[in-house]
Amino acid sequence: MSPPGPGGHIAEQLAAVRARMELAAARSGRPASAVCLVAISKTFGPDAVREAHAAGQRDFGENRIQEALAKREALADLDLRWHLVGHLQSNKARKAIGPFCLIHSVDSVELLGKLDLAATERGERVEALVQVDLAREATKFGAPLDEVERLFDAAAGLRAIALVGLMLLPPYFEDPGRTRPFFRQLRAVRDGLAARGVPAGMLRELSMGMSHDFEVAIEEGATLVRVGTAIFGVRLPTP
Repeated sequence: MSPPGPGGHIAEQLAAVRARMELAAARSGRPASAVCLVAISKTFGPDAVREAHAAGQRDFGENRIQEALAKREALADLDLRWHLVGHLQSNKARKAIGPFCLIHSVDSVELLGKLDLAATERGERVEALVQVDLAREATKFGAPLDEVERLFDAAAGLRAIALVGLMLLPPYFEDPGRTRPFFRQLRAVRDGLAARGVPAGMLRELSMGMSHDFEVAIEEGATLVRVGTAIFGVRLPTP
């Protein structure tokens, strides 16, 4: 089945995604409630978000801070939780404090420090994930494996940013099964950190899996899946 176009049957697509999530969670021996669906609404307007909200969706993800802020303002009457899933430059750290319940893409000690400073100055507490670079592709971001432990060590001294897990953007494969080793590797990274003494609360989330491979990710332990096309349809061109 082709994905719906903009303004398509978002409620029906959401229901289909949730049903697939429930089956995948069952295969992993977990309840569906163990996995949070983050609807990636980038390039889709407020009306699409409203339609998804009417169908029960509450968590939404955006790549760009400015786009997220505009939608947040337009949808201020709704009870939404916004996630920042795109790459965050250090010089934009301050803008990321406030609008988002979870920042998925921390990839350096420098960025972690700037976020903590900004959050401390604003009197806010923000949760974040370390994006791990397992794909090793020039077009993708993330902390190299040998930097991940240093990030968690640095997080122990923070005042306002709480690391709560890991995020992965694997290579794209037509066969979603080929992403399984990357998801397993991220889970192994988490387990290795736990074995080194990182508190469980700092490792509770694994953000991995998108429209084409979220079922595989759930089977491998994902607690957050970032699904856009399967909900909203074919992505609109970015201006």
